[in-house]
Amino acid sequence: QVQLVESGGGLVQAGGSLRLSCAASERTFSSYTMGWFRQPPGKERQFVAAINWTGGSKYYGDPVKGRFSISRDNAKNTVYLQMNSLKPEDTAVYYCAPHIGGDIYSDYAYNYWGQGTQVSVSS
Repeated sequence: QVQLVESGGGLVQAGGSLRLSCAASERTFSSYTMGWFRQPPGKERQFVAAINWTGGSKYYGDPVKGRFSISRDNAKNTVYLQMNSLKPEDTAVYYCAPHIGGDIYSDYAYNYWGQGTQVSVSS
């Protein structure tokens, strides 16, 4: 079973940047499409971005297109989320998980969630 640990969150001012990391415990991670989701306070989990196992296909939610970038390093069993031009509405707990089948934009298609990392953006 893959275990995931997210890191890199923090408090940043609007317009700033953060880079999140998601480290997996197993090399089998490299065969999965990986996704990032976020859960704002009092709201449901939302799709942020996903990347296939080669890194050749990337998918983004509309609110983050042009500002966020997903990447991966399979040699390090790690997937990254570079977040630029952050906005207060980006405030959320950010999670990563492997895609296990189904709609890539739905959190039902993912499993083995990490504990999340908090991102807070002040105005």
